[in-house]
Amino acid sequence: MTKILNNLEPAKVFYFFEELCAIPHGSGNTDAISEYCVEFAKQRNLKCIKDENNNVIIFKDASAGYEEHPGVIIQGHLDMVCEKTTDSSHDFTKEGLSLYVEDGFVKAKDTTLGGDDGIAVAYALAILDDDSLLHPAIEAVFTVDEEIGMLGADAMDMSPLKGKYLLNIDSEEEGVFLTSCAGGLTAGIRIPVTYEEISEDVMECEIEISGLLGGHSGTEIIRGRANAHKLLGRLLLRLNNTVRYGISELFGGTKDNAIACNVRLKAFVVKEDWNKLTEELSTYNRELLSEYRNCDDNIKITVTETGKTDGRIISAKSREFLTFILVNAPNGVMKMSSDMEGLVETSLNCGILRLEEDFIRVGFSIRSSVESAKWALYEQLEYLAEFLGCECEYSGNYPGWQYRPDSKLREIMLSVYEEQYGKKPEVTAIHAGLECGIFADRLPGIDIVSFGPDILDIHTTKERLSIESVERVWKFTVEVLKRL
Repeated sequence: MTKILNNLEPAKVFYFFEELCAIPHGSGNTDAISEYCVEFAKQRNLKCIKDENNNVIIFKDASAGYEEHPGVIIQGHLDMVCEKTTDSSHDFTKEGLSLYVEDGFVKAKDTTLGGDDGIAVAYALAILDDDSLLHPAIEAVFTVDEEIGMLGADAMDMSPLKGKYLLNIDSEEEGVFLTSCAGGLTAGIRIPVTYEEISEDVMECEIEISGLLGGHSGTEIIRGRANAHKLLGRLLLRLNNTVRYGISELFGGTKDNAIACNVRLKAFVVKEDWNKLTEELSTYNRELLSEYRNCDDNIKITVTETGKTDGRIISAKSREFLTFILVNAPNGVMKMSSDMEGLVETSLNCGILRLEEDFIRVGFSIRSSVESAKWALYEQLEYLAEFLGCECEYSGNYPGWQYRPDSKLREIMLSVYEEQYGKKPEVTAIHAGLECGIFADRLPGIDIVSFGPDILDIHTTKERLSIESVERVWKFTVEVLKRL
């Protein structure tokens, strides 16, 4: 088979990257790529561990003179996101990628490239393959199913790992060093519901709050955008005191980690209070547009008559509990980082609102790079719910990675980068989950930095890997290993 990348430098890195791209390796389909890594180790007489989930660890002894230096973990994940163009017939379960080079980038025809995170594995294999490099003992760790919830890292036995430093090569912007990430969990409050029959002369209507920008609760929470569910709580509070109405249906949000941009409810309103209802909605809409000007400028509250007059509504007590929780549950940024300017440390997002048959479900996403703060926020929700006699549960817990003020690894990497490129890199953090959080939690005292070459438009069919950046980051990584 003709090699597409054989004229690129660093040659070994691109050789292994092309080898990996020839193997189907979407999330949940990592048998073959995992076995490739095992065979790589066997051919070079390197100790190797493969677990039942397809995670792989390859060990290489320190170079001469580095035997007493603390070991280094080089880590990336084996799986990729599989997306293709609408007219592509590519079968990710059976076929490798069709690579090509264009305008200084490596790309894949009509599909994602899997540079996230195939380039990390390629770097590690090239390092393991080169006996001329100077380095401490290396533990190359290749996890699986990172793209569908960090499942491989979470299930991995990390007791064989002895390295003091961890190079996570799973960032997509050269010159940016990640040094912290948020942990998180999903919390859910269940408000018990009882129903009442309609006894007055009423009309049914649908009330909707829409037009909000929303966004990802990790990256966009700092922007102070409105949350439709919190706006609904305020609306219910004012209607409870001014309008005779009842709720029959309720639906808001699609994901716990997405800022709710829409919520709608069906209500039965006493006919005599219809004008009062429309006035309240109009006034409230004007107030919100003023409050959120230059932040969420298109908030819209609408009410539509549906004409129906028969049905049931949730009880006044259930409605009061719903109002109380929506008004009083914390939401948004709870605390900014004291270590890194402009970084959200702890946040909470009310993302889902559903009226089921026997309960109302209110779903939240909690994030924090400080583990104790994450749990304190959950306990606040739990206490609020239990105070009303409601239930609160959590799921999907994953640990954060707290910024380390005294990182020797970070200092060495900063020094090498400035020497090689004559400028300072950006040291930052992300208010979202990374595998680094799991490693930091399981390996006490581990010193971690996440970095990588330029990869643009990841997880899309426009994904592309910068050839020049790959070479620069290779030289940088080799020198960091030498300094360690």
